[in-house]
Amino acid sequence: MIDAEGARQAVADLLKALGRDPYSPHLADTPRRVAEAYSELLTPRSFNLTTFSNDEGYDELVLARGIPVQSLCEHHMLPFHGVAHVGYLPGERILGLSKLARVVEMFARDLQVQERLTKQVADWLQEHLRPKGVGVVIEAEHLCMTLRGVRANGSRTVTSALQGVLRNDPASRQEFFTLVHA
Repeated sequence: MIDAEGARQAVADLLKALGRDPYSPHLADTPRRVAEAYSELLTPRSFNLTTFSNDEGYDELVLARGIPVQSLCEHHMLPFHGVAHVGYLPGERILGLSKLARVVEMFARDLQVQERLTKQVADWLQEHLRPKGVGVVIEAEHLCMTLRGVRANGSRTVTSALQGVLRNDPASRQEFFTLVHA
């Protein structure tokens, strides 16, 4: 649970520590706005997992490419953003397609590292959907790397997590990565 008043006061204290006057006309509402922004960025929206019986026996890859992803680096509390590509090989159930994006968002709304986020999405889908395989690739630009430090503008980090057939069967693995980059 986020302490809104505590967060607001912390932002005011940070502004003071940075030599700024949080009560000046231009900054007077900044502590509230920043606290609300972080609250929104760090609070996952709830959703109902919608699955359907795989009556048709569909056994080919289902892939959602280019799912927007944004999160906050847990080391600098600066954003990282990019796209997630999430796929699975259905078992007995198929998933409502919007739920792939919902799962990505659920784990992204936290202080994160991209490697953990990628694995959390794959693990959650494997546990809740029980498909024959899961694949997740996230490509993201980290502002902690592009705005400060090395300032490597335009650099993107790519992470992947594969489970089941998509990890163990070379042909399925290759198909997943080929479709991700098609």
